Amino acid sequence: MSNLLIKKLLRKIKARTKRRKISNYRQGRLAYEFKVILNRLVKDSFLIVLGAASAGFGLKGFLLPNNFIDGGVTGISLLTSFLTGTSLSILIIAINIPFLYLGYRQIGRNFAVKSAIGIILLAMAILFIDYPVITSDKLLVSVFGGFFLGLGIGFSIRGGSVLDGTEVLAIYLNKKTGLTIGDIILLFNILIFSVAAYLLSVETALYSILTYLSASKTIDLIVEGIEEYMSVTVISTHSEEIRLMIINKMKRGVTIFNGKRGYGKRGENLDSTDIVFTVITRLEIGKIQTEIKKIDPNAFIVMSNIKDTHGGMIKKRPLT
Repeated sequence: MSNLLIKKLLRKIKARTKRRKISNYRQGRLAYEFKVILNRLVKDSFLIVLGAASAGFGLKGFLLPNNFIDGGVTGISLLTSFLTGTSLSILIIAINIPFLYLGYRQIGRNFAVKSAIGIILLAMAILFIDYPVITSDKLLVSVFGGFFLGLGIGFSIRGGSVLDGTEVLAIYLNKKTGLTIGDIILLFNILIFSVAAYLLSVETALYSILTYLSASKTIDLIVEGIEEYMSVTVISTHSEEIRLMIINKMKRGVTIFNGKRGYGKRGENLDSTDIVFTVITRLEIGKIQTEIKKIDPNAFIVMSNIKDTHGGMIKKRPLT
């Protein structure tokens, strides 16, 4: 009888110890995930703040004092401010509201929240920071005003947000009309510069086109095009968890390949491994890196540029 009681007690102790170990592991796992998320949040926040400050400098230090405009929603805000005298800060926030809603429906809540914060920071920078007026030379204003504006937009995109809602509108119209995102943005800006030529002057419109080109090229240097896709290949011992994460959290399609590993001096490993492949947009790079790191910090990730995709692999979220 005593032996049975001892065995029963030992089983209970082992069970409690096992539960305690699982609990400690879980706590460590949660602490690590929190650290990963916090690091990403700090990095994104820094880029968005830096982007808003740079864009504000481009606008207030170059474009505003010389009555120049840019493309996109920023161009509409500048043009409206010149014609009506309304505060540019108010216009930037107000005109971007419908585009933020489209961003929420098209890309997600986190993107919309980050973009809203970035736009508000830009408006506050223009309103409260006393940027110096650098030059009145029209060529320098066009080139460097566009450069600092594009630099700010590029940093914000790297942080997972946008300071201008034109790209979001282009994604929406791309779904409805079949036109490419680049063509939609081009047509949108041609309309803005045509209105500027009529209401302001042809010379101002031409310099503003130069500003837009300078900003666009700078954005390309920072993020290499917002509408481009990235292919992501992941090799990990937690391939099934990563696959489910891509499907459930990223809302993206995924393909699994079967392969074998090799480790240089150690030679070939005959154990088979699953290779996870998916395609995402550049705005989702930070998110997928964070989620993969939470699952497997040692995962091997390869990313490469994709010019365009066709077929059912990339499906945008429904807007209605």
